[in-house]
Amino acid sequence: MCAKKKSPEDRFKEVRNAKATHNYFVGDRFEAGIALQGTEVKAIREGNAQIGDAFCRMEKGQVWLYNSHIGEYSFGNFNNHPPRRKRKLLLHRREIHKLMGAVDMGGKSLVPLRIYLKHGLIKVEIALCTGKKLHDKRETMKKKITMREAEREMRRYK
Repeated sequence: MCAKKKSPEDRFKEVRNAKATHNYFVGDRFEAGIALQGTEVKAIREGNAQIGDAFCRMEKGQVWLYNSHIGEYSFGNFNNHPPRRKRKLLLHRREIHKLMGAVDMGGKSLVPLRIYLKHGLIKVEIALCTGKKLHDKRETMKKKITMREAEREMRRYK
């Protein structure tokens, strides 16, 4: 019996920004397309992307993704893309205006949460976030620990 063929969806699940929920209170989320060059899509499908240190900026009425690392495609040649470059995020005009208003009011920043594949297209989920203070981070850690202990006790008594 032959092995089951893997679909393109099985190869690439998503790339998450694990630091985002630790460092920020996550608010409104938006789904954005991303303008990519040649081999970047293939590199992302290989799982060769990182957005841990990435952030978004508004410039001239457009949203740009900075400091995201998309590694070179393993089978690429001299036409490979530069790994760190700013990439344009594709949003509707009213979404851009909503984001601009929230960021200009102050206290909010745009943070990419994950990169994922949707119907063959690469999408980026960005969120309006507010930064956490040190005591907020400690509170969330305490809540996680107590929830983990409670779940452990519930499993023990089943």
